[in-house]
Amino acid sequence: MAKIKVTLVKSTIGALEKQKANVAALGLHKIGSSKVHEDTATTRGMIKVVSHLVKVENAD
Repeated sequence: MAKIKVTLVKSTIGALEKQKANVAALGLHKIGSSKVHEDTATTRGMIKVVSHLVKVENAD
């Protein structure tokens, strides 16, 4: 299965609690932190909620 790299590029200060929970569930803590995940529908849904806070790219 394909993998995607998710990077936190904006702060979660001022974000809704649901958005903060999604960022934490993706394993992101500080700005600039990255995590590689499987490209599944569940992961894509979580990313969609916080799309304005993260950057997504294909992992090699």
